[in-house]
Amino acid sequence: MEQVHRESAGLMRSLLSNGQATSATFRTALMNVPAAERDEWVDAVFGLDALPDDGPELPRDCVPYMPCPVDAVLRMVELAEVRASDVFVDVGSGLGRVAALTHLLSGAASIGIEIQPDLVRASRQLAERLNVAPRFSVVEGDAARLAGSLTRGTVFFLYCPFSGERLERVLDGLESIARTRQIRVCCVDLPLPARPWLTLIAPPSGDLAVYRSHELT
Repeated sequence: MEQVHRESAGLMRSLLSNGQATSATFRTALMNVPAAERDEWVDAVFGLDALPDDGPELPRDCVPYMPCPVDAVLRMVELAEVRASDVFVDVGSGLGRVAALTHLLSGAASIGIEIQPDLVRASRQLAERLNVAPRFSVVEGDAARLAGSLTRGTVFFLYCPFSGERLERVLDGLESIARTRQIRVCCVDLPLPARPWLTLIAPPSGDLAVYRSHELT
């Protein structure tokens, strides 16, 4: 990453820690960074280094933690029209990178669901560094059991966390929320099994698909 962008990341980190950054200033600073360097810039702002090892708590049918590309998050925020009035839920949130980034881009409250205690602790430390608590919080536990209990959620995000029966259980939980009001479900690198209550908003954008719930007739 070029020195000018390293300095920009350091300035943004300082602004965030002092509560002086807004969604507009964060987005402007990020968009001024070349697309190829945005992941490194975000990691520099967030103080994230090497990827952590997965712990024994990770179920065997779950995908090991990998950070979602910043470009996909930017497209998700735009296509799903995430706003400050939303509650964004990252299903399988890892270090909290997507949840924190979505909050900073949109102003939406963000909640992560993560089963690995070490990643939960790292996420909470990230919230402290960025000075974004309580607008960004993390729930420790199995998303297959918890997703349907986060009834405040309006936008749910899945970055290839798991498939099969576990994914079906998450969708069952989200359907119970969708029966009370409309929600959006955003997926990166994750084909969803067909559900009659979900409609694709638009043709998939590369690796990203955004769905909107609707009432069943």
